[in-house]
Amino acid sequence: MRYSRQREALIELLKSTTSHPDAEWLYLNLKKEYPNISLGTVYRNLRMLAENGEILELPADGTSHFDGDVSEHYHFYCSACGRIFDLPRGSVKAPEIEDCGFEVLGFELMFRGTCAECKNNQ
Repeated sequence: MRYSRQREALIELLKSTTSHPDAEWLYLNLKKEYPNISLGTVYRNLRMLAENGEILELPADGTSHFDGDVSEHYHFYCSACGRIFDLPRGSVKAPEIEDCGFEVLGFELMFRGTCAECKNNQ
């Protein structure tokens, strides 16, 4: 993959937030520094970065959200407010899959429900 200043800015922006933004949010924020950037360029770079394992693509609420943290961790999607939260890997008991003879190379796990803030506001 050739170096691109816009792609580097996209990665930096994504790694600077824990909000798990969608492509449009990233586009609007990048446009401030790169007024000529197109939404298509943002989508192309997000796909390329996700395919190369440099970012995570998280499907939720019918759209893709993105995470600059590629370490192994879980996610929680709040169906009330639409936010996605990071959950540390040790916060959830995972089955001992390797004890069953499988070799685990990675995982993706998204919990869905209502976050504490939305639950308290009901």
